[in-house]
Amino acid sequence: MTTSFDFSNKKKVHFIGIGGISMSAIALILLKNGFTVSGSDISENDNVKELEKKGIKVYIGHKKENIKDDIDIVVYSKAIHDDNEEIIEAKNKNITLMSRSYILGLIMTNYRERICVAGTHGKTTTTALIGKVLLDKNVDPTINVGGIVDEIGGNSHIGQNENIFVAEACEYTNSFLDFTPTISVITNIEEDHLDFFKDLDDIRKSFKKFIELLPDGGLLVINNKIEDIDYLIKDSKVKVLTYGEDQNADYYFKNVSYDESHYQSFDVYNKDKFIGRMRQRLIGKHNALNFLAALIVLLSMGITFEDIKKSLEDFKGAKRRLEVIKIMNGITYIDDYAHHPTEIEASLNALKEIKHNKLYLIFQPHTFTRTKALFNDFVRVLGNNEIVIMAKIYPAREKDLGIISSNDVKNGIIQCKNNKNNFCEYYDTFDKIAEYISKNAKSGDLVVTMGAGDVYKLHNLLNDNS
Repeated sequence: MTTSFDFSNKKKVHFIGIGGISMSAIALILLKNGFTVSGSDISENDNVKELEKKGIKVYIGHKKENIKDDIDIVVYSKAIHDDNEEIIEAKNKNITLMSRSYILGLIMTNYRERICVAGTHGKTTTTALIGKVLLDKNVDPTINVGGIVDEIGGNSHIGQNENIFVAEACEYTNSFLDFTPTISVITNIEEDHLDFFKDLDDIRKSFKKFIELLPDGGLLVINNKIEDIDYLIKDSKVKVLTYGEDQNADYYFKNVSYDESHYQSFDVYNKDKFIGRMRQRLIGKHNALNFLAALIVLLSMGITFEDIKKSLEDFKGAKRRLEVIKIMNGITYIDDYAHHPTEIEASLNALKEIKHNKLYLIFQPHTFTRTKALFNDFVRVLGNNEIVIMAKIYPAREKDLGIISSNDVKNGIIQCKNNKNNFCEYYDTFDKIAEYISKNAKSGDLVVTMGAGDVYKLHNLLNDNS
């Protein structure tokens, strides 16, 4: 990899798919550093509107005419294929092409401390927790996160200095191997993105390579429940600190409780030493684990537990992470990004800790590949909820080949004798789902939309139909 990305050479950079959360964040970093930025996307969204407000020219539709002669670099996401008109035109004009992860890795090298948060799930929240505390301590880091976080002003914050860079690091297509971390966090390693990885062993090999990116003396913060950590860190010369729910970890929590406002409290220990009691509004033990991961990183940077606690007590979390959308007619409407069986299970366990009558779970599977590969796990986890409404699979980057459907998942849930599920149905439109909810949900119930696609749009319809 090139040693750094030269901020002094103010080039013109064009982003294909600029409306994506990660792409728009990188575009803003370059814009603030004086680069001329343009981009294109297949449709207008909130990110596109914000970029346009900041003076970035955004074209709707991917067309070769968008690639002007004076563009120096074209940046693309891994979802953009070689047959894209703009990719072809950039090649015809001999314009430098860079993947999103590659240019982010180059930008990162301008910073002294580079904190990269990876894992199958939990990385967005953990990245945001670290960034929030550093902002409150006036460290003014640059932050790149894969979600919208009010406390950092969106999906990114561009600091005024070049000391600290905090980034969410995604394993899909080995993107995180383009990074140059000095501190790495791994929240978990599980089967996912099986349209790219062969199996869990293949994923673990990728995470091992990610760890090997750390310099000698770098810091690795890792969940102690990850299988065979010794394999991952073999021959590594980094400092390793573990976290978890038991005393086998370097840092752990216990004595979890909730108050009437649903705030979660727990005691934090380092080995046998009691550090303090944390109170936070993010529910669920998985969020207590995310807090521990962030805590270790922040303590290693010299920030005190009391300052961390003060900063995070009222942290609302990233958008679409068990986010309370509204409370209307006594019904609490919640939206969550969970799309992997383990994430779903963690979110459902957290939701069960909230006092309620019935929990209506509206789940939208994300990609056909993931739904097919993890079918049995989806059936098992979803079937443990009392009422499940299945929405159509969100295809994302994939095409529907007719090999799997949400109706198949519904049938699997109904046929599984081990499930506690009392009701499961599939509706092929959001309008039909909204109609069902408006007829059935009552005061004291929870209505939860869940998935990484566009299922959150249902809340607008629920407003109209409630």
